[in-house]
Amino acid sequence: MKTQIFIAALFFSGFTFAQKKKSDSVKTQKIEEVVLKKQVFKKQSDRFVYDVAASPVTKGNTTFDLLRQTPLLSTTDDKTLKIVGKNNALIYINGRKTNMDAESVTQFLKNTPAENIQKIEVITVPGSEFQVESSDGIINIILKKKMSDGLNGNMRMSNTQNKYNSSSASFSANYRKDKLGISANLYGGENIQAQHYVLRNGNNLSSNESTGNIDDPNQYLGGYLNFDYQLTEKSNLALSWNSSANKSYNSTVNLFNTIRVFDEDINAFKTNYTNSRNKEDARSYNNSVNLNYELKTDSLGSKLNVNAAYLNYKRFQFTDNKTFAADYAGNNTALKPNQTITQNLPQIINNFSSTVDYIQKFKNDFTVAIGGNFNKTKTDNDTQNNTYRENPVPPLKAEEHMPNHFIYDENIYGAYLTLEKKFSDKISGKIGTRYEITNSLGTSDNATEEYKKIERNYNNLLPYLSVNYAINDKNNISYAFSSRMRRPSFWELNPVRNILTETNYTQNNPFVKASSTYNQELTYMFKNSYFLILNHSFFKDVITQVPLQGYAKSMDGKITEQNVLRYIRTNFGDKQEMSAMLGMNKTFFNQYLTMNFNVGVQHNVNNGSLSVDPTNGDIFLDKEGNQIVYSNNVRSTSILIQTNNTIRLDKKKTWFLGVNYFFVDKQQIELGMLKNLSSLDLSLKKNWNDWTFALNITDVLRTNIVEIEDYQANGNYNYVRNDQFRRGGTFSITYNFGNQKVKKVRNIEGASDDIKSRTR
Repeated sequence: MKTQIFIAALFFSGFTFAQKKKSDSVKTQKIEEVVLKKQVFKKQSDRFVYDVAASPVTKGNTTFDLLRQTPLLSTTDDKTLKIVGKNNALIYINGRKTNMDAESVTQFLKNTPAENIQKIEVITVPGSEFQVESSDGIINIILKKKMSDGLNGNMRMSNTQNKYNSSSASFSANYRKDKLGISANLYGGENIQAQHYVLRNGNNLSSNESTGNIDDPNQYLGGYLNFDYQLTEKSNLALSWNSSANKSYNSTVNLFNTIRVFDEDINAFKTNYTNSRNKEDARSYNNSVNLNYELKTDSLGSKLNVNAAYLNYKRFQFTDNKTFAADYAGNNTALKPNQTITQNLPQIINNFSSTVDYIQKFKNDFTVAIGGNFNKTKTDNDTQNNTYRENPVPPLKAEEHMPNHFIYDENIYGAYLTLEKKFSDKISGKIGTRYEITNSLGTSDNATEEYKKIERNYNNLLPYLSVNYAINDKNNISYAFSSRMRRPSFWELNPVRNILTETNYTQNNPFVKASSTYNQELTYMFKNSYFLILNHSFFKDVITQVPLQGYAKSMDGKITEQNVLRYIRTNFGDKQEMSAMLGMNKTFFNQYLTMNFNVGVQHNVNNGSLSVDPTNGDIFLDKEGNQIVYSNNVRSTSILIQTNNTIRLDKKKTWFLGVNYFFVDKQQIELGMLKNLSSLDLSLKKNWNDWTFALNITDVLRTNIVEIEDYQANGNYNYVRNDQFRRGGTFSITYNFGNQKVKKVRNIEGASDDIKSRTR
């Protein structure tokens, strides 16, 4: 199913180093050896720069393969990239955010030859000029500048076997002729996302346990089309269109529920068994168009950049949840369900966005950047929720209909100013600030009076500072500070319930407000081969899901007959994350082995409590009628270990073996204690002319399974085990054709890119 009970993100790091040796001899003069030393990896004022032209892992790889070998970067699922200590990594091309959705970005990276890349910049603490949220980082890919007319492209096909088999294919092409550049991509595929859940909650007097499988079949199709035309030597005009569609029909949740309640009259437990049979049909469409104008104002690199964009997102979802009486073996004991809940959960998002950025460069290594943005978003959620019961016990009714038409309007105004100065070859710095105004209004036509109108108006001043000091050729130290916001995603604000069982559901919340994040980072580098990063992040009003359980008492005094569990999306106190990461990357045996090893310690401090359902005012009581408070004031310290190893198996550099492993110790998160996770991944790759054949095996030891447990002081407990069947194998074939020197004229940042990340 699309709705996840929780999100547990792990962040790791990678570090890569290489030295390039060159020797030459002349018949008339003997030269012993000339060693060219080049900084493969270095720290600038606000970013790490990785010069891939001097790296031994570039030849024969894709951009995605190269990124996973890049210092400070890693991937744990072969789809998404992480930066050490960051929630998310945003992909930029030549300084502009990619105007593609997540799947298209992955396909683009996996089908672009690494030989096209000049360098990679890792911005762990982005400056004020970047529109990022929370503690997000940026991966900026700089393409080689050499241009030539012609056509090139690639085709890729892959097949994956986990619990179920899945397949995908993609085609991309770049065309350049004089002043016109065209790039296009088309991808598609199908898969079944499988999960197995074990859910337990309760106390010493009552308990619920649900076990079973979730199967979510998906068929998807998408792509992009970009036109870029050079008006003059100093100006360009570009039009970009992105589109994607996903169909997920007949998604099923089959859970067997065991409910135990202590009966004081007989001084023993009574046990009740039920089956939850859920079916969901859903489809979604995402289309966006962006118009870009760029004007270069001088030879130093000063320029004006203007964007206007429109984004339309539609999701249609229908669910049918049935609860059947069952026996201890899980067999239904009645033909008709005890309860049926049907839900129609559509969501339509329309966004208009614009950005203006101007960069002025001066001859004395001084740069001023100023700009602003405007976003206007409207989401329309016309929800239908209907409940049907067989022989209901009063005061329950045979039928209940709860429609709710929720409309959310949001306007964001932003402006920034950034000053950057290189004082000498050793010292450089950057200072800036971003000011944002957010006005939002949520209205509901079928709700109690206090919930019919939800208005949020807040202003935020977000400062930024970074300083870099190159002590000498071998030692470098830097410090950065930033303040950011994290606005809730639009689906988090849509006040709907996603029902798992009769007594267990997740609840979104229109009252969620933006959270604030303050990031600090101190970095030390030695010989461009070793690094130490100390990071501290403080999160205020954390947005997360909180498990509330007990006998729910509504505002009109009604109390549920059974112990219930609700995962409520809400703001939940504050959180601190502190980490220290020590890393090394070297090549051995004449570049036959590239080894990346990192070890770190992370300390989490959670401070939150909740006693009232923020969506309807319900309080939760124990068996004796005492109010229950859910709290998470636990600290934890965990160890992170990761190693990525690439072994070249032949002299011609055509065979490569990959051995990757990560381990994260148990740590406290908002939902409780997340138990340790680990994964061993293997890969084998063969390059043959323009063809690449690859076999990847993930989670060989089947240890990448999420388990969370939480025990409260009042006796309540909650346990979640989620197996997503990560062990599997993928075989892929890639073919590159055409003139491989063809590059896009430019890669355009869309005005609505920051909004896209808040859809699904």
